[in-house]
Amino acid sequence: MIGFLVMAILWTILPVAGNVLSGSYDTAKFTTVGAYIINVMQSVFQKGPEGWGQTLVNVLWGAWFGRVMLETGIAATLIRKTVELGGDRPLITIVLLDIVTTVIFTSMTGAGPVIAIGVIILPILFSLGVPKPIAMFTFMGSVAAGIFLNPVNFVQYQTMFDTSNLFPKLAGSDHVYEWSSYLPFAITALLVMLVVTIVSTAMAMNKSKTVHAWAAQTSPAQKKSQNVPGYSLLTPIIPVVLYIGFNFPVIGGFIIAGFFALFATGRMSNGFKANSQLINKMYYDGVVDTAPLIGFLLTLPMFNAAAGYAAPYFKAIIGGLIPKNVLVVCILFAVLAIGGLFRGPLTLVGCGAATLGVMGALGFSPLILYPLFAIPTITMNIGSCITQSWVAWGLAYSKVEGKDFLKLSIPNGYVISGVLSLVVYFFFQSGIIR
Repeated sequence: MIGFLVMAILWTILPVAGNVLSGSYDTAKFTTVGAYIINVMQSVFQKGPEGWGQTLVNVLWGAWFGRVMLETGIAATLIRKTVELGGDRPLITIVLLDIVTTVIFTSMTGAGPVIAIGVIILPILFSLGVPKPIAMFTFMGSVAAGIFLNPVNFVQYQTMFDTSNLFPKLAGSDHVYEWSSYLPFAITALLVMLVVTIVSTAMAMNKSKTVHAWAAQTSPAQKKSQNVPGYSLLTPIIPVVLYIGFNFPVIGGFIIAGFFALFATGRMSNGFKANSQLINKMYYDGVVDTAPLIGFLLTLPMFNAAAGYAAPYFKAIIGGLIPKNVLVVCILFAVLAIGGLFRGPLTLVGCGAATLGVMGALGFSPLILYPLFAIPTITMNIGSCITQSWVAWGLAYSKVEGKDFLKLSIPNGYVISGVLSLVVYFFFQSGIIR
């Protein structure tokens, strides 16, 4: 959050200074230098965050839904039944837990839910003798796989592309990127990341020695999940099914699924006042879970707006180095996928906003740019990078060294990025994404 704020300030000062000194701003529209500067300040620091209202409300309602999943015991029940199904076969249990985790995070997002699920799953994996770095790697990879199909994350990234000043060569609404364009790739990406992560986990398990380090503990969430009805376990897929199948509003899906879970688990049987207090508390806890994310989301659009002003300068410096051929660009994204680590130039939750601005100014369509940037953002940053909040938590919680985690996550991320970059090219050329 602070990094984006600082960069937004710097990237506002430098282009404005350059435009003023060269006289390249619109002198017909702005009769004085002061009027031009005030307009830029309004665009970056006021209109930028205001324009992300849609993203924020989706995040907040998604956080509330995540709290419902946790507080009703539905998430813990899914995990417990998965472990029972896997029995004493560690690899089978890992596969089942990875699938369940992926499904859960197609609708839940944020550090709070990841941590809440992690404190249940990680001790189970440790108790089965799974080495801690492998347990961390497979859990975080399955979380990231679900994020590919998560509507909240889609809306968050979509807002970055629905900015006409980043795509000056596109007319009218051509710069807008829709869910219908993304869906075929999202489903494919989820399956590819889940399968490759499971295969990588199996290979790592074969090379490692089984270590029994922790005893599995029954958490309060698991205890209160004993009586959760079976049909309530459909809850996590309801928002996604409604969104995919019926183009149902994201927030509406969360509300329907949330109240379905509350009624199905008997949490709404205490009278209107008590029920209202319960819902308010869950919303409060959800907002607390996502507070750092909200701060991040309010500084990121400042950075994006500033990148729009800085893009012509970056285009002049590095624009000639970026190839125009789509296949070559896809290959470069695969080869340079490591640029998604440490908030680098290929992640949308990092310096990728600047790269996006340059490529938009060069005339690339969001149809190709959105999935290409989503790959390193999710595989390398969300699922592999130690700067990701829940990965940092997991390393501290499990006492795993960052380098041991990265030894597993980076090669896995490279394989996934390579496969998905070629998928993007195939989908784009064949008209599957349009």
